[in-house]
Amino acid sequence: MIIREAQPADAPQIAPLMNLIYDEMELTDLEDVPEPDLLKAITAAYRTRTYLSGPATTVVAEADGQVVGMAFGYPGEREEAVDDVFTQITAKSAAFDVPFETQSETAKGEWYLDSLAVSPDHQGKGIGHQLLRALPHYARRDNQAVIGLNVDLENPAAMRLYKRMGYEVSGKQMIGDHHYYHMQLEIGQRARVAN
Repeated sequence: MIIREAQPADAPQIAPLMNLIYDEMELTDLEDVPEPDLLKAITAAYRTRTYLSGPATTVVAEADGQVVGMAFGYPGEREEAVDDVFTQITAKSAAFDVPFETQSETAKGEWYLDSLAVSPDHQGKGIGHQLLRALPHYARRDNQAVIGLNVDLENPAAMRLYKRMGYEVSGKQMIGDHHYYHMQLEIGQRARVAN
Protein backbone atom coordinates (compact mmCIF):
# COMPACT_ATOMS: atom_id res chain seq x y z
CA MET A 1 0.00 0.00 0.00
CA ILE A 2 1.35 3.41 -1.01
CA ILE A 3 -0.01 6.65 0.44
CA ARG A 4 0.88 9.60 -1.80
CA GLU A 5 -0.34 12.91 -3.15
CA ALA A 6 -2.72 12.52 -6.05
CA GLN A 7 -1.78 13.33 -9.62
CA PRO A 8 -4.11 14.48 -12.45
CA ALA A 9 -4.03 10.96 -13.94
CA ASP A 10 -5.65 9.63 -10.73
CA ALA A 11 -8.81 11.72 -11.25
CA PRO A 12 -10.87 9.02 -13.06
CA GLN A 13 -10.23 6.62 -10.15
CA ILE A 14 -10.93 9.29 -7.50
CA ALA A 15 -14.30 10.25 -9.02
CA PRO A 16 -16.17 7.00 -8.13
CA LEU A 17 -14.85 7.25 -4.56
CA MET A 18 -16.16 10.80 -4.23
CA ASN A 19 -19.45 9.68 -5.73
CA LEU A 20 -19.79 7.19 -2.85
CA ILE A 21 -19.73 10.16 -0.47
CA TYR A 22 -22.27 12.12 -2.51
CA ASP A 23 -24.56 9.06 -2.54
CA GLU A 24 -24.33 8.73 1.25
CA MET A 25 -25.03 12.44 1.72
CA GLU A 26 -28.21 12.17 -0.38
CA LEU A 27 -27.75 15.68 -1.77
CA THR A 28 -30.99 16.71 -3.47
CA ASP A 29 -29.12 19.02 -5.88
CA LEU A 30 -27.40 15.96 -7.38
CA GLU A 31 -30.38 13.55 -7.50
CA ASP A 32 -31.31 14.29 -11.11
CA VAL A 33 -27.77 14.47 -12.49
CA PRO A 34 -26.98 11.32 -14.51
CA GLU A 35 -24.10 9.43 -12.90
CA PRO A 36 -21.80 9.60 -15.97
CA ASP A 37 -22.17 13.40 -16.01
CA LEU A 38 -21.51 13.67 -12.29
CA LEU A 39 -18.43 11.47 -12.60
CA LYS A 40 -17.20 13.63 -15.48
CA ALA A 41 -17.56 16.79 -13.37
CA ILE A 42 -15.82 15.21 -10.36
CA THR A 43 -13.00 13.96 -12.60
CA ALA A 44 -12.53 17.46 -14.03
CA ALA A 45 -12.29 18.93 -10.52
CA TYR A 46 -9.67 16.39 -9.43
CA ARG A 47 -7.51 17.28 -12.41
CA THR A 48 -7.18 20.90 -11.26
CA ARG A 49 -4.20 22.28 -9.39
CA THR A 50 -6.63 23.71 -6.81
CA TYR A 51 -7.82 20.24 -5.79
CA LEU A 52 -4.51 18.41 -6.05
CA SER A 53 -1.69 20.54 -4.70
CA GLY A 54 -2.78 24.16 -4.52
CA PRO A 55 -5.31 25.52 -2.05
CA ALA A 56 -6.38 21.91 -1.32
CA THR A 57 -4.53 18.61 -1.12
CA THR A 58 -5.71 15.21 -2.31
CA VAL A 59 -3.98 12.13 -0.93
CA VAL A 60 -4.58 8.66 -2.34
CA ALA A 61 -4.00 5.09 -1.20
CA GLU A 62 -2.69 2.99 -4.06
CA ALA A 63 -2.64 -0.82 -4.17
CA ASP A 64 -1.48 -2.79 -7.20
CA GLY A 65 -1.43 0.37 -9.31
CA GLN A 66 -5.05 1.26 -8.46
CA VAL A 67 -6.41 4.09 -6.32
CA VAL A 68 -8.37 2.34 -3.55
CA GLY A 69 -8.83 5.26 -1.15
CA MET A 70 -8.62 9.02 -1.03
CA ALA A 71 -8.60 11.96 1.36
CA PHE A 72 -9.23 15.57 0.36
CA GLY A 73 -8.68 18.59 2.59
CA TYR A 74 -7.62 22.20 2.92
CA PRO A 75 -7.23 25.04 5.42
CA GLY A 76 -10.69 26.33 6.33
CA GLU A 77 -10.00 29.83 5.05
CA ARG A 78 -9.57 28.36 1.55
CA GLU A 79 -13.00 26.69 1.53
CA GLU A 80 -14.67 29.22 -0.75
CA ALA A 81 -11.89 29.08 -3.37
CA VAL A 82 -11.92 25.27 -3.29
CA ASP A 83 -15.71 24.99 -3.53
CA ASP A 84 -15.76 27.51 -6.39
CA VAL A 85 -13.91 25.04 -8.65
CA PHE A 86 -16.76 22.51 -8.64
CA THR A 87 -19.35 25.28 -8.93
CA GLN A 88 -17.65 26.58 -12.08
CA ILE A 89 -17.33 23.09 -13.59
CA THR A 90 -21.00 22.29 -12.99
CA ALA A 91 -22.04 25.69 -14.36
CA LYS A 92 -20.61 24.62 -17.73
CA SER A 93 -22.41 21.26 -17.78
CA ALA A 94 -25.87 20.91 -19.28
CA ALA A 95 -26.49 17.96 -16.91
CA PHE A 96 -26.76 20.36 -13.95
CA ASP A 97 -29.93 22.49 -13.83
CA VAL A 98 -28.03 25.01 -11.69
CA PRO A 99 -24.36 25.15 -10.69
CA PHE A 100 -23.69 22.99 -7.66
CA GLU A 101 -22.93 25.07 -4.58
CA THR A 102 -22.05 23.77 -1.16
CA GLN A 103 -22.68 25.26 2.23
CA SER A 104 -19.83 26.05 4.59
CA GLU A 105 -18.65 23.00 6.52
CA THR A 106 -15.45 24.13 8.22
CA ALA A 107 -14.76 25.65 11.61
CA LYS A 108 -12.42 28.60 11.93
CA GLY A 109 -8.72 27.84 12.30
CA GLU A 110 -8.60 24.23 11.12
CA TRP A 111 -7.34 22.13 8.24
CA TYR A 112 -10.61 20.63 7.06
CA LEU A 113 -10.83 17.01 5.94
CA ASP A 114 -13.57 17.49 3.38
CA SER A 115 -13.71 13.90 2.13
CA LEU A 116 -12.38 10.47 3.01
CA ALA A 117 -13.43 7.42 1.00
CA VAL A 118 -12.25 3.85 0.53
CA SER A 119 -13.34 1.52 -2.26
CA PRO A 120 -15.97 -0.96 -1.00
CA ASP A 121 -13.72 -3.83 -2.15
CA HIS A 122 -10.93 -2.58 0.12
CA GLN A 123 -12.82 -1.50 3.24
CA GLY A 124 -11.88 -3.07 6.56
CA LYS A 125 -8.19 -3.29 5.60
CA GLY A 126 -6.96 -0.23 7.50
CA ILE A 127 -6.77 2.06 4.47
CA GLY A 128 -8.85 4.81 6.09
CA HIS A 129 -6.57 4.62 9.13
CA GLN A 130 -3.46 4.97 6.95
CA LEU A 131 -4.90 7.97 5.12
CA LEU A 132 -5.82 9.63 8.41
CA ARG A 133 -2.30 9.03 9.76
CA ALA A 134 -0.85 10.86 6.73
CA LEU A 135 -2.99 14.00 7.11
CA PRO A 136 -1.10 15.80 9.91
CA HIS A 137 1.86 16.19 7.54
CA TYR A 138 -0.27 18.10 5.04
CA ALA A 139 -2.04 20.13 7.72
CA ARG A 140 1.28 21.19 9.26
CA ARG A 141 2.61 22.01 5.80
CA ASP A 142 -0.32 24.45 5.56
CA ASN A 143 0.59 25.80 9.04
CA GLN A 144 -2.52 24.39 10.71
CA ALA A 145 -2.56 23.01 14.27
CA VAL A 146 -6.01 21.37 14.14
CA ILE A 147 -7.65 18.96 11.70
CA GLY A 148 -11.45 19.10 11.54
CA LEU A 149 -14.02 16.93 9.83
CA ASN A 150 -17.73 16.15 9.80
CA VAL A 151 -19.15 12.67 10.31
CA ASP A 152 -22.76 11.71 9.69
CA LEU A 153 -24.61 10.71 12.85
CA GLU A 154 -25.83 7.71 10.83
CA ASN A 155 -22.26 6.47 10.23
CA PRO A 156 -21.14 4.93 13.55
CA ALA A 157 -18.29 2.96 11.94
CA ALA A 158 -16.65 6.17 10.73
CA MET A 159 -17.27 7.77 14.11
CA ARG A 160 -15.44 4.89 15.84
CA LEU A 161 -12.49 5.23 13.43
CA TYR A 162 -12.15 8.96 14.07
CA LYS A 163 -12.41 8.49 17.84
CA ARG A 164 -9.69 5.79 17.72
CA MET A 165 -7.50 8.29 15.85
CA GLY A 166 -7.98 10.86 18.64
CA TYR A 167 -10.67 13.10 17.10
CA GLU A 168 -13.14 14.62 19.56
CA VAL A 169 -16.64 15.97 18.95
CA SER A 170 -16.62 19.78 18.97
CA GLY A 171 -20.16 20.45 17.76
CA LYS A 172 -23.02 19.46 15.46
CA GLN A 173 -24.25 20.82 12.16
CA MET A 174 -26.68 20.12 9.37
CA ILE A 175 -25.30 19.45 5.88
CA GLY A 176 -27.97 18.85 3.28
CA ASP A 177 -30.63 16.78 5.01
CA HIS A 178 -28.25 15.00 7.42
CA HIS A 179 -27.01 15.82 10.90
CA TYR A 180 -23.25 15.65 11.39
CA TYR A 181 -20.86 15.73 14.32
CA HIS A 182 -18.01 18.15 13.80
CA MET A 183 -14.84 16.55 15.15
CA GLN A 184 -11.35 17.92 15.63
CA LEU A 185 -7.85 16.64 16.33
CA GLU A 186 -5.13 18.85 17.80
CA ILE A 187 -1.84 18.16 15.99
CA GLY A 188 0.33 21.14 16.96
CA GLN A 189 2.02 23.61 14.66
CA ARG A 190 4.64 22.78 12.09
CA ALA A 191 8.13 23.40 13.43
CA ARG A 192 9.61 26.67 12.21
CA VAL A 193 13.21 26.72 11.06
CA ALA A 194 15.26 29.78 11.97
CA ASN A 195 17.33 31.27 9.16
